[in-house]
Amino acid sequence: MIDFDPGTAAPTKGTDVRNGGDLVVETLEALGAKTVFGIPGQHALGLFDAMGRGNLHFVSSRVENNSAFAADGYSRATGEVGVLFLSTGPGALTSLAGLQEAYATGVPMVVVASQIPLEGLGARRKGMLHQLDDQKASAANVTKSQRLIQHASGIPSAIQDAWTEAISSPQGPVWLEIPQNVLLDPIMVPPVEDALAEAADNPPRVELVREAVKWLSTAERPAIIAGGGTRRGRAEKSLLSIAEKLRAPVICTPGGNGAFPWNHELSLQSWIEDRHMTDVLEDADVLIVIGSSLGEVTSNYFTFEPRGRIIQIDAEPRVLESNRPGLGIRADAGQALAALDEALVVEPGETSWHGVSPEAVVKEALAKVRARLESQDLAKELKFMADIREAVPADMQTFWDMTISAYWGWSCWDARQGQFHSAQGAGGLGYGFPAAIGGAVGLETVGKPGRVLAVSGDGSSMYSISELATAKQHNIPVTWLIVDDGGYGILREYMVGAFGKATATELARPDFVKLAEAFGVPATRVAPEDVGDALKAGFAADGPNVVVVETLLKMFGPTHLDD
Repeated sequence: MIDFDPGTAAPTKGTDVRNGGDLVVETLEALGAKTVFGIPGQHALGLFDAMGRGNLHFVSSRVENNSAFAADGYSRATGEVGVLFLSTGPGALTSLAGLQEAYATGVPMVVVASQIPLEGLGARRKGMLHQLDDQKASAANVTKSQRLIQHASGIPSAIQDAWTEAISSPQGPVWLEIPQNVLLDPIMVPPVEDALAEAADNPPRVELVREAVKWLSTAERPAIIAGGGTRRGRAEKSLLSIAEKLRAPVICTPGGNGAFPWNHELSLQSWIEDRHMTDVLEDADVLIVIGSSLGEVTSNYFTFEPRGRIIQIDAEPRVLESNRPGLGIRADAGQALAALDEALVVEPGETSWHGVSPEAVVKEALAKVRARLESQDLAKELKFMADIREAVPADMQTFWDMTISAYWGWSCWDARQGQFHSAQGAGGLGYGFPAAIGGAVGLETVGKPGRVLAVSGDGSSMYSISELATAKQHNIPVTWLIVDDGGYGILREYMVGAFGKATATELARPDFVKLAEAFGVPATRVAPEDVGDALKAGFAADGPNVVVVETLLKMFGPTHLDD
């Protein structure tokens, strides 16, 4: 155990004295936390010392941004709260891009950052290591709220409140920071015995549900856009019931991918960036939008011009009617769709889209998409994605970086019984591999161990290449597919399309196979036509492994630029 010399913040060996760090660990454990991600730091040593007396499992990344991505992946894979420990100043700031993704996508996380000693806080510049003018203000754009805890006795309640806020819709990361001396100084507070955090209720208003039912009961051409909030609200069952009652075509956004059965006769799948799908949605006389802002991608780059009425359901009030006027229902998607499903009674009859059944409309739209793709010399890309899908077990979770393969995945990936995760919320590079590490750790933690797949490009992989050490250290079952096209492929394609040439998109990169092997991680390089077999071999192995494919993939033509 630890004791302290008077007037110092340095722990010394001594009697059975507890400190503020113990309160952090005890409260997290009482709330159900089992795993923490992060990197140790000088001001955070009280946290890490206390973990040695507790039962939390710690996964140490090599860069704080990747720790944030890992905690994000842990939460997405399990539905549990991700927990992140950060050091002061540079460590805290380095995490912010990862937290932006969690915030934009609505991933529940509790972030505990250390701070300089209390005496250094405020407007004074005392010259303390890592000192910032206002550290928590740096996190204001990427977390739901920020708190500074100035007394050890306030730690349990503050963490309990943060956990409650993180899991309450709209979910997201919550930031706490604790000064070094508050973490280290001996305390009189007894051990934490219990902690309870329940998500705040966020039901829809009764009159809004009644009005929505009125619109839908008389709709001739209802359609549904299922965004990421559908998955976060666990609204899949209600969505299916409502769609079948209304015989309404359903399309999923990238964040909503997997919310509706891919091969259902009413499924427009996820071809949200295709003009043929935009045409169908524009023709709906009532459009239900769940957990989506109708933003850039979902609106096919703001070319979407709906002619019917819109019912928009979202837990985040700032999203409602942010792009289109409509009947805005601020509510958790799960609660809203359950209420709507219960209230919706549709008389049996023939639903018709100008004399055509909705099932036929869906079938025709998908056929038009296929025909358009087949006319664009994309045989290699279509086969590459199909080979990956065939190799990946139906229940495997996949994590995709911001790369051409992921952009294809947004539209064409059938998640089946697994889950599709990508960085479409904030769109930062480097998400795929560290998030997959967190996901695999999470599945093991909740008693559902299994391998996961990460997909990156050569550019995005360099953001997280150091996490090969993390994967090796913990023997994490992650297969990492790196598609190496020699640069920032999607930016190269955008620039050539816009300007006729690309600038600053080409990259010097390592031999990824040799680099992985230097970390002690098995790796193989294969031709694109062999990617399926290579992945299957990787899935059958133990621990982490890497598959490298050197190929240049193209994107399908953007339909929002069509005349």
